[in-house]
This record gives sequence, structure tokens and C-alpha cells, in this order.
Amino acid sequence: MNNLQKSLKISPDKLKAVNAVFLDPDSQVMKDFLAVVAKYGTPEEINRKHRQARKLENLFKIVQERQPEAIKDLNWLIEQRDCGAFVSVKDYRRRVLGPQADSTKFKDRYAVTLEVSALQYFPWIRVMAEQAIANRTLVPGRFIAVRKMKESEADGDLPAIVAALDIIGASFVETLDTKGTDGSNPHLGGPATITGYFGGIGQPNEHALQWLDEFLYYYTNYGVQHVLNFNAGTILLGFLLYKLGVNINFKISVFFGSDNPYHALWIMTMAKLFSREDGTSPLIGFNWSNSINNQTMELTAQFRKALGFEKVIRFEHHITETWKSIVVQPYNRRAELIEIADHVANIAAKHEGADPEVEQTLAHPSDILDYFREKKEVIESGDWDNLQKNFLLKVEAANRTAWELTAHGLSFVAAKNLHK
Repeated sequence: MNNLQKSLKISPDKLKAVNAVFLDPDSQVMKDFLAVVAKYGTPEEINRKHRQARKLENLFKIVQERQPEAIKDLNWLIEQRDCGAFVSVKDYRRRVLGPQADSTKFKDRYAVTLEVSALQYFPWIRVMAEQAIANRTLVPGRFIAVRKMKESEADGDLPAIVAALDIIGASFVETLDTKGTDGSNPHLGGPATITGYFGGIGQPNEHALQWLDEFLYYYTNYGVQHVLNFNAGTILLGFLLYKLGVNINFKISVFFGSDNPYHALWIMTMAKLFSREDGTSPLIGFNWSNSINNQTMELTAQFRKALGFEKVIRFEHHITETWKSIVVQPYNRRAELIEIADHVANIAAKHEGADPEVEQTLAHPSDILDYFREKKEVIESGDWDNLQKNFLLKVEAANRTAWELTAHGLSFVAAKNLHK
């Protein structure tokens, strides 16, 4: 370390000044933050409510009230899981490599999580599972939802999806309604002007605390533990909430625009400052901007490890994107993933669209704006089947990634309770 670099050291006096702000009993921003938390109880009470809400029997009760026909599908899913109807990881590897699979030393330390976005409606889960059983393919290990929360709560899809993904052993990330397209910025419109939200996703003024309030509502009532985070202010609120002892998690959204290692260093530095004594952080997913390259992930992996976050913070990288309204097509980063997946740990391969050669043949290609449509309008327009097909093709793209990883002696993470 040369003398110039030594000048970057943060002195204890600077940390003392920061602590003084956070611990100031007269600080209005801190009083407002704590007042929202107090609505739901102490951290211990909040976590207890969450655990109760997340119990399968309690989720089933809500589903029975709001969408009783879903109970049959949930029980079917349990039956198929318990009878071993899904392909095992060992047998899947044999499908790809033949007898060579038995002697291949797969790089399990660098296993890539198969991720699909967006899982909007509960009925899609059974169709996906049926296809996986029939075709001996994989159910991904991670799903994102971007549907309107109040709509999903009202029709019972929310508790049904939470229950289903616990049954299959997949992680699940929700997108709260305070996500910027809710009219929070009166000078911008809805998703049609979404580019106006980049870098400041529309959570101005009091909306950061509304995000916190909404998160705690779904955390305590439906067991939703993991949500998207778009805004520097709500990222800080997530850190503070976890530091208080509330066991929430969040992932940084692609809309936050993290596109270089210095941006990542800023966020992870804050994550370290507000981490718990056991070294954990609520930040467990870091979704990169579509513009980043492998070198950015490699450089960030160095200080992610130095900060003790290699197993805590997952790099979530878009392999495919929706055909419309988000990136210039064709967009497919699978080959780059294969290059980095043998030496950078804890990556999720996110599939938000089918492969480009498939998308361009569709009458209704995937569109990011479909996430913001009301269910009633989707059905009345005749697009219900189209959106389900788009979702299933994203799952197919995730399977293509799993196949390529396996062909190169690399590992994947699928739904852990289905693919033993």
C-alpha cells in the first residue's frame, strides 16, 4: 500500500460522526423510520408474525378462502415432489453427458442458480411442473414476480405462490407496489415512461417510508421475506431494518442501474457497515445492469469476498431479456456466463425472455410492459395464453443454460426439493 492509497482510510472520528446521526434521538428521519417499524411491533414480534404467516398450514387457510381451487394444485405438487416424479440432478447430468457424467467432477462451489422472471400467476406453476416431469427437465431454483401486489393478494395468488415455492424449494422475490410506476412522481406517467425512472425509480419524498410500510405488511401477513429494491433510500431502509433485527432480505433490481465495480463497492460498503455481528446482510441479490461485462463481475468478486459477502450476496445477471421494451435485441449472454461460471461463485442466471431466435417467431413476444397490466385486462384482451407461453419459454431458456453449464462440467441450482 503506497502513501497515496493510505490517505483513503476512514478515520474513527468519521465513523463516530455517522453514528451520531443514526443514534440522535431528535433526528426526524430516524424517528419517522422507527415509527413505521413500531406499527408492526418489536423486531422479535415482527419476526414471530412472519414465521406464523409463512407456515404452510396458514398459507393454505388463506388460499382456501380466496382461491380454493388452488388447493388441489398445491396438494398435487406435494404428491409429485414426495413420489420423486422429477428428474434428479444425477440423471439430468447423464442426459447431457452420458456415462461421462459419472466420472465428471462438477464445480459445485460455483453452482449457478437458475432464475426466471416474472412468475405472475399461480396457475403457471402446475403447467411448468407438468412439463418438467414429462420432458425430464428442470424447474428453476429462483423466481421473481412483478405483478400488482394488491391484485395478487386479493385473488389468492400471492399466498398460493409463496406456498408452492416453499413446497418445491425455490426462492421467491416479490416486487412491491411502491415501485415507481404507482404515480409516486407526479411528473412522470406509468410504465410507458419507465426510462424516466432509471437512477431514481420513483420513490420520492414520503414514498420511501411507504415502501418500508408495505414491506412489513407483506412480511408479517403473508411471509414474504424477499423483495426487489430500486432506490438508494429504500436500500438504506432495508439495511436499517435488518440491523434492528428484522429478518428481511432484498435484491437490488436491474432498474437501479449498477453498471460498474465502483457502484457495487459503494453499495457493499454500506452493506458491511450495517451488517450484523454474524456477518450477514439483508442484501442477498445484486442484479447488474444489462450493460456490464464479465470483468466487472470478476473485479467485484474480489472485494465481495474481502468483505465476507461471497456466500451472502448473489450476483444476478440477465442471460436473456424480454424481446420488447427493455434492451436492444438480440440479447443473449449465455456464452459469457459459461466463461465466468467456473471461477466466480454465487451467480444467478436470470432469464427474462426466451432465446432471441425463439422470440422473433412469436405472435406475442415477451414484453416488459406486460408485467404492469391488470389481470382482468389480460384475460379480456385474449393474451392470457400468450403470457403463459412467454413464461414457459423463459423456463425453457433457463433449461438451455443448465444444459450448457452441465456440458462444460459446471453446476446449477434448480428447485432443491424436486431435483435431488
